[in-house]
Amino acid sequence: MSILQAIIIAIVEGLTEFLPVSSTGHMILTQHLLGVESTPLVKAFTVNIQLGAILSVVILYWRRFFQSLNFYVTLFIAFLPAAVIGFLLGDYIDMLLESVLVVAIMLVLGGVVMLFVDRWFGSWDDSRRVDNRRALKIGLAQCVAMIPGVSRSAASIVGGMATGLNRKTAAEFSFFLAVPTMLAASAYKLLKDYKVLFAEESVKENLVLLGVGNVVAFAVGMLAIRFFIGFLTRYGFRAFGWYRIAAGGAILLLLACGKNLTIL
Repeated sequence: MSILQAIIIAIVEGLTEFLPVSSTGHMILTQHLLGVESTPLVKAFTVNIQLGAILSVVILYWRRFFQSLNFYVTLFIAFLPAAVIGFLLGDYIDMLLESVLVVAIMLVLGGVVMLFVDRWFGSWDDSRRVDNRRALKIGLAQCVAMIPGVSRSAASIVGGMATGLNRKTAAEFSFFLAVPTMLAASAYKLLKDYKVLFAEESVKENLVLLGVGNVVAFAVGMLAIRFFIGFLTRYGFRAFGWYRIAAGGAILLLLACGKNLTIL
């Protein structure tokens, strides 16, 4: 993987990680279009550049991370279901990540859901906030995103809206929840694949790729978050629904044409 390919993949990661469109599905199309082989290094790279995206949330909302102890309690409650299920079903989840068909189908199905989300949950009272009960329900909803193609952002935002949160509050809590969730996923992947990333013969090149990827994901992630909050508050989810259907349909079309797509 070249520096240019790493930058392009990081741009896609930064753009799609916080949007309800599934970064996994976009990574499939990007890797295929770039002709990047799905090696252990590439797989580790695409998970660990999430650290840059995490930092963008912390920087943009740094005051919110120092507001109260209760903020961390609700965040921990919401994070716990994914931590437990991810630990218990890690091997099964990895197996699902090998299925491009699953990603494509879930993109389309998730897109259909996005078309109706605003009609179902789009008029809640702005005064509602995340309490422990809602946090647990959002955390359980986030676990659905362990099916590739669902989108962690989409699952947690829709889960929040289903508990009575308005779009903006649900989206912001989804961003906060991404920090422990993505940090845990990155740390697990780094621990699991450290021999690949720090191989003596290529450690310098690998660290350069990771550094560049995280910087790009950080910068693009900040822009994506700012855009998403404004767009979501004003227009809702419908455009993202049509986009997901188009992206999933594109993958299904490539599979139907005999293209050999691989999951990152």
